[in-house]
Amino acid sequence: MKKTCAKYASKFIKDGMVVGLGGGSTIQYLIDYVKDKDIQVVTPSVKTALKAQKEGLTVLNTQYVDHVDIAFDGCDEVDFNLNALKSGGGIHTQEKIIASMANEYIVLIDENKFHETLAFKTPVVVEVLPKAYGIVKKKLQLLNGNVVERVSDNKDGIMISDEGNLLLDVYFTDVNDISKLNQTLLMMPGVVDTSLFVDMITGIIMVNAKGAFKKEGKGEFYAL
Repeated sequence: MKKTCAKYASKFIKDGMVVGLGGGSTIQYLIDYVKDKDIQVVTPSVKTALKAQKEGLTVLNTQYVDHVDIAFDGCDEVDFNLNALKSGGGIHTQEKIIASMANEYIVLIDENKFHETLAFKTPVVVEVLPKAYGIVKKKLQLLNGNVVERVSDNKDGIMISDEGNLLLDVYFTDVNDISKLNQTLLMMPGVVDTSLFVDMITGIIMVNAKGAFKKEGKGEFYAL
């Protein structure tokens, strides 16, 4: 299904575009479908950058880009109002930078990742300045968040982002107002950003056993 999703996404990429590409296996398939097009790529993912370069695509340094024609990424959960959670990669801050540049920012999913409203089965990843660790953790717990320091078998201590900040996995239950939670988290001094995407995604491409479907803004899904 991921390959099918990538195939349909590739139809929206045209010669001459600057294209944002996230991480994950669906994006790897997407590169295979667009490698012969005349495009330039920006990405927060080292894996994606290496794959794109290997296939002959030009990869731009995000630092020197201020506009992206269209961007694609995956996610763990997305809802009808285009709120999304991305938990796995820990590169959400860079993903949001690219999303903010893009005319269109589209998530690629299979059907089981779509919810009428976010289920919060996966954690909100909070990127925190090291010196703010103690106070941010306390504030997250006061919001009834279950805070788990992200660790790896291949690294001692808490995992850090590409920018050298700490990554905290925060599990929330019974979230009644997603926008309010998002604003509360972003307003905490020391929080760099979170993996909760609100008012950033413009569309969804979803695949299931019946085919591929696209949703734009607040509209319903339509067949591709």
